[in-house]
Amino acid sequence: MATLRLFAAAREAAGTSSVTVDGGTVGEVLAHAVARFGGRFEEVLHGCKVWLNGEPAQADTAVGAADEVAVLPPVSGGCT
Repeated sequence: MATLRLFAAAREAAGTSSVTVDGGTVGEVLAHAVARFGGRFEEVLHGCKVWLNGEPAQADTAVGAADEVAVLPPVSGGCT
């Protein structure tokens, strides 16, 4: 089981910042997370970047038990 780290809106939609999730690929991990956390999480997920162990990841990227998948929503803020 990989560790799924959730930030900002993804954390709010899931109600947690970290959880272990089953899956052999990034896509499987995210699918299990959607099944667990529901539609609001799925909506937020569409606008997010996904990283595996600090590197950008694709849905077919393999995931092991010691890996960390991070879901990073777009960042906004700052002054103009």
